Amino acid sequence: MTTLYAQPYDISASGFYFDNAEEYLKQAKVNRNDYNQPVEEYEIQFIEGESIDVALANAWGLSQCSLESFFKVTDNWSEYEKQCFIIAIGECGYDFDPQTVNPDDFDVTLYQFRNMTELAEHFVEEGLFGEIPKALEWYIDYESIAYNLSMEYAEVMIAGKNFIYICP
Repeated sequence: MTTLYAQPYDISASGFYFDNAEEYLKQAKVNRNDYNQPVEEYEIQFIEGESIDVALANAWGLSQCSLESFFKVTDNWSEYEKQCFIIAIGECGYDFDPQTVNPDDFDVTLYQFRNMTELAEHFVEEGLFGEIPKALEWYIDYESIAYNLSMEYAEVMIAGKNFIYICP
């Protein structure tokens, strides 16, 4: 469950906690400042939830205008889709419309490894360099392959996990 806080920009008003868009709308509609005027603008703060959703909220640029679509995404997208979105927006420079966002709109290739050397080892094991004879396996310079991979791939930490990605 994701818990957010609506902090009013009006210093004479109190904020409130909420867990979904309907709750926010209900409380925002009745919230008044010390002068009994309606409170119109809020800063939305992430209070509690999964660490992937914290990173998603930061990439999303969470605001009162994009709350409803943010809650839909946190409920419906897989962790992988969220990770791709975070990288696409935060690292690759993609733009998005919160009302029509689709995780398939972002062309991101994503691997979860601790470092480039592990990615190099993965590529060799998967046969990216063809069949390697057993006698030559000890002579493969994974560090050199990792260095070459780092020219096109980049690393990022999301929710405590290291990812290697490329945005073609």
